[in-house]
Amino acid sequence: MEIQALTRNARMSPKKVREVANEIQGRPASEALDMVTLIPRKSARLLAKTLKSAIANAENNHNLSADKLFVHRALVENGPVLKRFKAGAKGSAKPRVKRMSHLRIVLSDSKA
Repeated sequence: MEIQALTRNARMSPKKVREVANEIQGRPASEALDMVTLIPRKSARLLAKTLKSAIANAENNHNLSADKLFVHRALVENGPVLKRFKAGAKGSAKPRVKRMSHLRIVLSDSKA
């Protein structure tokens, strides 16, 4: 059985979040949560929030124990992009791209 949680429009670039998300894939959920709480990055806080939500979904909606859950997948997808401009030299404008991401954590009750 697979249980998932989704965080949409997180104000962090997907590349930065993927660096942390790849570390927790395949680990037990409790170990992944401990690992993410110790990493001092904003992306780790966002993933911790989504992981806690996925664990709560498993416990409340499917009556599964948190001890038996594994992080099957930690997906980070591109979200919408805010396009802004910053003043450049000689009156020109330099584009800025502020990226967002969608976080999806899928938990499974088996290690596979």
